[in-house]
Amino acid sequence: MWILNYINWNVSPEIFSFGSLQVRYYGLFFATGFMISFYIVQKFYRDAALDPNEVDKLTIYTVIGAILGSRLGHVFFYEPQYYLQNPSEILMVWHGGLASHGGAIGIIISTYFYSVKQKRNYLWLLDRIAIPTALTGGLIRLGNLMNSEIYGHETSLPWGFIFERNMETTAKHPTQIYEALAYFTLFSILWMYYQNQKAKPYNGKILGLFFIFTFGFRFIVEFIKNDQVIQEKDMLINIGQWLSIPVVIAGFFLFYRKSTHNTYQILQNNE
Repeated sequence: MWILNYINWNVSPEIFSFGSLQVRYYGLFFATGFMISFYIVQKFYRDAALDPNEVDKLTIYTVIGAILGSRLGHVFFYEPQYYLQNPSEILMVWHGGLASHGGAIGIIISTYFYSVKQKRNYLWLLDRIAIPTALTGGLIRLGNLMNSEIYGHETSLPWGFIFERNMETTAKHPTQIYEALAYFTLFSILWMYYQNQKAKPYNGKILGLFFIFTFGFRFIVEFIKNDQVIQEKDMLINIGQWLSIPVVIAGFFLFYRKSTHNTYQILQNNE
C-alpha cells in the first residue's frame, strides 16, 4: 500500500514569457480574483436596483487601493528601515513585498472616496466588497504557493511540501493552501449570509464577519509560518499577528453593534 509522506514542489512561477515580459501565476490569480469580484459586485448592484455600470469606477478605486495599500503596508509595517534607505524600490512591486493588512486598509480608504463621490452608503459598499474579497484572498494565496513563498515550519504530516526551488530539503506546512481553503470557505459563508439576509439591513455585519474570520485565522496560522522579515525572529507574536488583533476587534464591533437605522439606506447617510 502506497502512503504519501510529502510532496515535492518545484513548479515554475512563470506560465510563459516573451523576452523580458513574464506572465506569472501570481499575477494571473490576482487579476482573476478582481475580474470575478467585478461580476459579483455587479450582481449586488442589480439586486439593489442600481446601475451595474457604476461598478467600473468602483473597481478602479479598489484595485488602486489594494495594490498601493498592499505595497505601502509591507514597506511601513515590515521593512521601513530598508525602504527609507532605498526609497527607489518602494514602487518596485515586481520585486515582491505585499501585505494583506495594508491591502485591506487601502481598499477601505479608496472605497470611502468612492462613496463620497458617488453618494453611496459606505458600509453598504464595504459589506458587498467583503464577499468577493474573501475569494480573491484565496486565489492570491494560491499565487503564493506557485511562487513557493510564505510557507510554514517543518512538518511530518503527509501533505507537507518540500519547496525545492528554495533549496528546501525537508517538508514544510503548505500554509498557503491552509489560508486559501479558509478564505474560500469564508467566501461561501458570506455568500450564503448575503442570500439569506438579502432583504435585511447589514450595516457592516458582513464586513465584521470578514474581519473576524480572515484576520482571526491569519492570527492562528502565523504560529506555524516562517518569519517574513528578520525583525520577527525573537518576537512572541509576529507583526502580522499584532496587526490582526485590532482588525478582529473591529470585526466584533461591526457585527454586534446595534444599528441606528431601521432600514438600510443605499444612498450615503450620516451613520
